[in-house]
Amino acid sequence: MAVHAGRHLLGTDRGRIILHTSRDGLAAQAGHDLTIEVGRWSGELTLNDDLSPAGLAVQIDMNSLIVREGSGGLKPLTDRDRREIAVTARKTLGSDRHPEARFAAATFEPASDGGGVITGTLTLAGTDRPLRLQVTRTGPDRYHGTTSVVQSQYGIKPYRGFLGALRVSDGVGVDVDVDLSESAEATGAGDTA
Repeated sequence: MAVHAGRHLLGTDRGRIILHTSRDGLAAQAGHDLTIEVGRWSGELTLNDDLSPAGLAVQIDMNSLIVREGSGGLKPLTDRDRREIAVTARKTLGSDRHPEARFAAATFEPASDGGGVITGTLTLAGTDRPLRLQVTRTGPDRYHGTTSVVQSQYGIKPYRGFLGALRVSDGVGVDVDVDLSESAEATGAGDTA
């Protein structure tokens, strides 16, 4: 089914948001580079009649982070490690005070390959900062976006362990994948945060 004009509701049934952390410091070899998935999020993309984007708003439940993988480290991650890391991430992000992150698009710069750049505002930990998302078309009606979020720009102190010898790098990579192949009327089943 082809992408068409109108509203497209987004969520975990139509895409994924993945966070990538890396480690730093003298004890970096003891830690893991993490792949974390957002378990609950929702959004709405509006397309004009010419299929150009007219609006995009996304809400992310910061209490729904799921540690999927950990590479590197002295030993593989256990299920207990994954749970403890998720608890630590929620504390680091202050999700008790700011349980939701939001992105609101301001401008769309299309590219000839069907992708482009989306610029907008990310609200994270109660702080608004500009964010630029690079989008590529990965298949019929499928898109992949990438960006990086610098935690300290949002007042977040990246995790430190072993008296500061192990640190999570300030920059966190973000990958977003969405599938717009269903009609807007059929996409109403998206998860809500």
